[in-house]
Amino acid sequence: MTRVVLVLAVLFAGVPSVEAQQIQARILVQSSRLAGFQYHEAKAVWPQMRVGDALVLVREPDNPHDDKAVRVDWNGHTLGYVPRTENAAVARQLDRGNRLQARIVHLSKHRDPRKRIEFEIFLPL
Repeated sequence: MTRVVLVLAVLFAGVPSVEAQQIQARILVQSSRLAGFQYHEAKAVWPQMRVGDALVLVREPDNPHDDKAVRVDWNGHTLGYVPRTENAAVARQLDRGNRLQARIVHLSKHRDPRKRIEFEIFLPL
């Protein structure tokens, strides 16, 4: 019992009251790099994006290039897609009606466009 209290005390040390924070439990589904940065609107909206920004996942079962396609949007702009090699589980969850959420976790001015945006997909509890 004492260890649990100690761990909680360490976790919340220096943190304002728990009521003042929005603590949101979630299950991490995956972390991915955005595919297709150079083909969509990501470059144009790059200066406005911030780490922590919410993303919208849009299932595209009729996509002619990939029947498991999951588009990634930010504030109404298409940024790209969940990579084809990583989209099967996400597509399946969206097809089942599970409410997945996503957010930007890393932005990099890397010259390789596949390394510019990293995002997490999670299931809120």
